[in-house]
Amino acid sequence: MMVMDEVTAIKSLNKKGFLDLDVDPTLDLVAEINKLKKEKNAIVLAHYYQESEIQDVADYIGDSLGLAQKAASTEAEIIVFAGVHFMAETAKMLNPNKKVLLPDLKAGCSLADSCPAPLFKKFKEKYPDHVVVSYINCTADLKTLTDICCTSSNAEVIINSVPKDKGIIFAPDKNLGAYLKKKTGRDMILWNGACMVHEIFSHEKITKLRVHHPNARFIAHPECEAHILENADFIGSTSQLLKYTKENPAQEFIVATESGIIHQMQLASPEKVFIPAPPNNTCACNDCPHMKRNTMEKLYLCMKHELPEIILDPVTIEKGKVCIDRMLEISAAAGFKA
Repeated sequence: MMVMDEVTAIKSLNKKGFLDLDVDPTLDLVAEINKLKKEKNAIVLAHYYQESEIQDVADYIGDSLGLAQKAASTEAEIIVFAGVHFMAETAKMLNPNKKVLLPDLKAGCSLADSCPAPLFKKFKEKYPDHVVVSYINCTADLKTLTDICCTSSNAEVIINSVPKDKGIIFAPDKNLGAYLKKKTGRDMILWNGACMVHEIFSHEKITKLRVHHPNARFIAHPECEAHILENADFIGSTSQLLKYTKENPAQEFIVATESGIIHQMQLASPEKVFIPAPPNNTCACNDCPHMKRNTMEKLYLCMKHELPEIILDPVTIEKGKVCIDRMLEISAAAGFKA
């Protein structure tokens, strides 16, 4: 039976977005989380941008494509998503009869927020014959207006799957869209959205950094702005960037994406040096504040009390799942594996 302060905290969940309960500081959170996974038949899925300790306790770590594929195939009864809101929504769409948990409901996404579904619906109505391809970093409501989803891993394959005689609307990321236009030669209409993390990298600071590290390879995520991508030695999704650092013989890498990925890079190649690309602000970091809302304490409480839970109405699930299923089908046919 819960004591009164726990009841009060759970009632305040909608305001705070997470369970605001005290956690015994002497508790071994790794052991407790692993124990709860077994007791509840739960799986913890974590994005590369999560804090290192959350990555270490996760059952699977990946980018948006890998996480979606894993969510679609898991036999666990409870899916605990250590990521942001749209990722947990995607997992719920793929598993409508399972419980999907998110440690902090306010772990949102600046890119998803940049494309409100009601505004996009009006925008879409101007181009009735176009196919809508949406980056998976979007809300559940936007997915209901989308024909095919994509991730940065499979985006080029998805775009090329659309018949050449069909126009394409690409949402919500203008930078990824511009990169894909250049790569595929398709004339796409782009929604004017962007990720706050990938738009803060400083060309000037990166140039200076490369002078000090002349042998370093500069690698970047395609959500970065064009002037950053133009100078990159390699452009790829988080999983592709990780693979590149494993396979490339270079010993130093300047990494232009959210700094959480560097943890996996260091684990895979401990003898190499990874330098986060400097942002155009007063701090030395390029962390996503939304991703970093999740903590080990919140993850533990989330699993213990099975809250906060992602709830979507059946219509949203039915309509939104179509574009995700289509993406997974095209990805599987092209040989993309989690």
